[in-house]
Amino acid sequence: MNNKPGWQDAGFFSQEADVAVAMDRLVLHIQQLESRFTQLSSKEILYKAADNKWSKQEILGHLIDSALNNLKRFTEIPFLPQPYRVVSYRQDELVKVNRYQHLPLEHLLALWTALNLQIVFVVKSIAKENLDYRVDPQYDNKEMKTLGWIICDYVAHLEHHLKQL
Repeated sequence: MNNKPGWQDAGFFSQEADVAVAMDRLVLHIQQLESRFTQLSSKEILYKAADNKWSKQEILGHLIDSALNNLKRFTEIPFLPQPYRVVSYRQDELVKVNRYQHLPLEHLLALWTALNLQIVFVVKSIAKENLDYRVDPQYDNKEMKTLGWIICDYVAHLEHHLKQL
């Protein structure tokens, strides 16, 4: 994928968020994800290197959880008091309780796709001035971010996990 300023293989790192670039990248991933999985055997998709490691299917499940949590953030931030405080979620527990390893792959792909299409729709509807809304990501360094940065960070997080597929 063509990297633009602010994007690295490790994900988004620039202080200047380019939400349009992030959405272009997300749309491209939506178009390509299913073919990434169809190139793999079910054995490869369900393989776990260790009990405490996720399979490729569970990584997809984690990306569903990420999409759900971030869609909620992207829709709440513009109308809640600033700074919006990001609430983290229990990633490992959600993967287990949702039993992603045991669901049909087609179901997971459809769910992930639908959630991310909704994210694109919502983000493209956010007024430009709202992208500057202050967000407290709850980092140890107490650094404040913006809604625009949080959106770009979502795509960077997605890309980090897509490399594992």
